[in-house]
Amino acid sequence: MDAYLNNANASDVREMLGLRTTAARILVAAFVGTYALIATTGGPPGSLWYELTAWFIVSVAAIALIVVRGDPLPMLFTVALTASGVVAMNVILLAVHPPVSGLQLWPLSAVTAIYTYMCVRGRTTWAWIGMLAVLASYVLWAQRTGMGYVTGLQLSVINFAPLVTATFFGWTIRPAAQNIFALRRQTTVRAEAEAADAAVLDERDHRLTQLDELTRPLLERMAGYGSLTDDDRTAAGLLEAHLRDTLRAPTLTTPAISRAANRARSRGVEVVMLDDHGLDDVPADLRDQLLDRVLDTLAAADSGTVTIRVLPPRRQAVLTIVHRTPDTLSRLEFRVDGELIRRDSPIRATPHPEVFWHD
Repeated sequence: MDAYLNNANASDVREMLGLRTTAARILVAAFVGTYALIATTGGPPGSLWYELTAWFIVSVAAIALIVVRGDPLPMLFTVALTASGVVAMNVILLAVHPPVSGLQLWPLSAVTAIYTYMCVRGRTTWAWIGMLAVLASYVLWAQRTGMGYVTGLQLSVINFAPLVTATFFGWTIRPAAQNIFALRRQTTVRAEAEAADAAVLDERDHRLTQLDELTRPLLERMAGYGSLTDDDRTAAGLLEAHLRDTLRAPTLTTPAISRAANRARSRGVEVVMLDDHGLDDVPADLRDQLLDRVLDTLAAADSGTVTIRVLPPRRQAVLTIVHRTPDTLSRLEFRVDGELIRRDSPIRATPHPEVFWHD
């Protein structure tokens, strides 16, 4: 049952008919309470357990009609609801004998309500099967107890009226509901597409603005006096490296790391940053811990090459930092929680440092 309850159908007619509202729950509670009173007060002597059994069956069926998700009703629940009316009716017929008085045959009206709402929930054929089985049970009981087929049919056939009404209601309202749901889905898809387009345009505008802020001052200086000074060349090289970082390692290009990388490059350190998106879905606090490790490394480096790489998702290590100097090579690996899981002590560098690199 949980599997059915946890898989909602986006085109659930309950949404349109208000079967998920507080009013619907109050109505079902009134249904359960009313028939509880009838079952405990209106039956013949010695029939209390029969009455309570039938009441329990129709109560569970009524609750299921507003709780079970899916449109139409899942087949497992459809069969159970169809059988519930037949079983509840026959349980009472076992205890009731003519002459019948008052509301002793109350399950007939209760199961009519259940089958009526089954039509609304898209199971009209099964509702009619259940209703015909209930009426057949009633007519056979009337014949067996001496009332006769005709009398039994006269007393029960009136219950066809609500089911006929519900059948026509289902034929008209359900196609309309499906059209409404289809329009809702189209509207949702259109809104999502528009939001995605807007996000792309916003990101493009943001990138263009950022690029303009970064490059315009240097380009204007270069255009103003033609020749480049050593400071201009240095600034251009740092800017080129920063722009490359924003493309290859967006997660690592925070303002603090960008400043630290610029200072390290100004000291002659070659900084290479790569991002394979292992931090994209990491909580902000854990990501900040890992970025602090990057900051520490960049602040301490004064020569050589520092390669910082965010590994792909679902790896034991999420961040690696390799620092190569003319004389040594060291490697650090960090878990997603910022814990160091591997530290290769600085060793004498080899002509092929890539042996320390792995995916």
